[in-house]
Amino acid sequence: MKHPSTRGLFEYWTDRRGDRPAPERFDIDPAEIRHALGDTFMLAADFVDELRFRLAGTRVCALFCREIKGESFTSLWDEASRRAAEDLANAVTGENEGFVAGLIGRAEDGRELALEMLLLPLSHVGHARIRALGVLAPIEPPYWLGETPVVALELATLRHVGAGAESLMTPHFKHAPESARVRHGFVVYSGGRAGGEPG
Repeated sequence: MKHPSTRGLFEYWTDRRGDRPAPERFDIDPAEIRHALGDTFMLAADFVDELRFRLAGTRVCALFCREIKGESFTSLWDEASRRAAEDLANAVTGENEGFVAGLIGRAEDGRELALEMLLLPLSHVGHARIRALGVLAPIEPPYWLGETPVVALELATLRHVGAGAESLMTPHFKHAPESARVRHGFVVYSGGRAGGEPG
């Protein structure tokens, strides 16, 4: 995590969730994350299957040169990344997964901006509307921030964070079969070109 708001919100979210997969909405006190509020947003499911921005900080809105409250989360993404954004939102709200992502923001005049996004689940019971908490912030704010709007987001990198991250990120290795030989840390299997067979 590169941005101070990303690190700060993640640490606060982790502290507030304790041993649970995610904290609930009432566990989050905006006064305790005031240093990150300008870069923070909340997503809600308002009687529809689509997540929309319930709240968006001033710096988040400045990226798009407008108030984005009420807009669809996936509407901000370019066509190539929109399905991935939908999958991310579904994993956060349906499976309590958290993510940190590197994004490219494209301005209407073609300029590009490196962004970091944190997306974290909030526990909900029944039809509770607020489902996710996040940060969207430029790695280095450009001089044109607030004057030239970002018109599309593109997903560049993605990493799991939160309660399930350790199991998701840890590779699982199988034991080599007894017929295999280990040479210099590599497992060599019989067959193929072994024994000088012609290719």
